[in-house]
Amino acid sequence: MDVGVLTVALGEEPLDQTLEYLSEIGVGAVEFGCGGFVGDSHLAREEYLDDEAAQQELLELVAEHDLEISALSTHNNPLHPDDDRADRAVTEIQEAVRLADQLGVENVNTFSGLPGGGPNDEVPNWVTAPWPPEHAEALDYQWEEVAVPTWTALAEHADDHGVNICIEMHPNMLVYEPTGLMRLREATNERIGANFDPSHLYWQGIDVTEAIRFLGERDAIHHFHAKDTKVYDANARVKGVLDTEPYTAEADRSWLFRSIGYGHGESHWKDIVSTLRMVGYEGALSIEHEDSLTSSREGLERAVDVLQRAVFETQPGDAYWA
Repeated sequence: MDVGVLTVALGEEPLDQTLEYLSEIGVGAVEFGCGGFVGDSHLAREEYLDDEAAQQELLELVAEHDLEISALSTHNNPLHPDDDRADRAVTEIQEAVRLADQLGVENVNTFSGLPGGGPNDEVPNWVTAPWPPEHAEALDYQWEEVAVPTWTALAEHADDHGVNICIEMHPNMLVYEPTGLMRLREATNERIGANFDPSHLYWQGIDVTEAIRFLGERDAIHHFHAKDTKVYDANARVKGVLDTEPYTAEADRSWLFRSIGYGHGESHWKDIVSTLRMVGYEGALSIEHEDSLTSSREGLERAVDVLQRAVFETQPGDAYWA
């Protein structure tokens, strides 16, 4: 496994300086944002797509720093009830898949997206309960009328290019937990899998290692985001974990995204690494820094420090004792 980094947190720094810095702190893989919510500061999709010279220059720069590209990311909402926004998101994903194919990158990370609750809605609607009954009806509409047709076409496009589409399970998206991910995968094809980000699962009360086993045993983990979350029980005991306070109102929130090791200890992350190996995942652990209590560089460096002690650098030997 490689310790990787989603470079968005360093987006204000030039690409060559970013790669040099990450290599110096022991990173082995990079993930580039190329559109959508994560932006494209280090990989402007439209500039690189179909430009072999620019692509070769990028690959040589990455290789010069002994790095690999684990994924391209274009997190967006291809199911948005506004047709123009949905079409733009679908195009971003399609072009990211094409660019990944041209660069020899296996994975494109994104969200499932979230439709409205009916054909006349103007904003996305996250359904979290089956009652009153119109909510169950809305959920059926979201899956059968919007998500399955859209994602069937995207999955076929990904398969045509030999690229995986990795869904980040995220609240306020249609797919926000493992069984929903499997529902989408089973309705489309095996190019659809997880960009497994535990930070969104912790505060939902999901056991992360059990979720890794569930998806890993179904060969449904394509990529992994290393990102932590801390639940602050003093607030959660009063108002629960469905928290609409701004992320920057840290003292008032029930939970916060944290740097690796500041939500769960090093032993937990070693357990994650071991469980990933048990289910056959040997890809990157791509750090996504979104900790508002520290700077990007410090958060990344502390995360790298923990993960470097957690990852295995060699393949298992023969179990001579068995």
